[in-house]
Amino acid sequence: MTGQILLLAKAPVPGRVKTRLCPPCTPEQAAGVAAAALADTVDTVTASAADRRVLVLDGAHPAPPGWTVTAQRGGPLGERLAHAFADHAGPATILIGMDTPQLTTAGLDAALRLLTGWGGPDAVLGLAADGGWWALGLRDPGGTKARAAVAGLRDIPTSRSDTGARTLALFRGEGLRVALLPVLRDVDTAADAAEAAALCAGDSRFARTVAAVGL
Repeated sequence: MTGQILLLAKAPVPGRVKTRLCPPCTPEQAAGVAAAALADTVDTVTASAADRRVLVLDGAHPAPPGWTVTAQRGGPLGERLAHAFADHAGPATILIGMDTPQLTTAGLDAALRLLTGWGGPDAVLGLAADGGWWALGLRDPGGTKARAAVAGLRDIPTSRSDTGARTLALFRGEGLRVALLPVLRDVDTAADAAEAAALCAGDSRFARTVAAVGL
């Protein structure tokens, strides 16, 4: 299977990640939850059929074995998303974040198959339960329509109840055929963390960490 996965992530530093978990968590506990989510997501991507894996990082964090690590560029999230696609032009590409530790390798591979199989969609989009999105993939990131759609991400406000819908409208408006992936819940609040942990494998770092901090 030819394709790459970009994991957009923030280094799990207390006071800089998962601040909406505080309270009930302390900043250190919230950073531990973020670190566990990142570790589980790295494991999921590592086990996938992707040919290339890139950690697009805000901050400093050890490089996973076999991964490429690059720095995020830009200010607002929309800019960083657009730069991530532009900086890693290549084959079929899926960009995800670190906030859905319940994501499975099977689910990720299914999305890759959609993008790499004959007659499949031009793009895939995984909407999030809060109105955002958790995954965005392109069959041909270097194509004219795809590049125009990615550039338009800069103008879509993030962390809003209509972010996912506006992203879908943008990509379809550029003439791309978009397939929707299953809806997942991003981990922002304590309730989100508990729900995601319940869907994780019992031995996941995230599930163990959420249980340990009492979420």
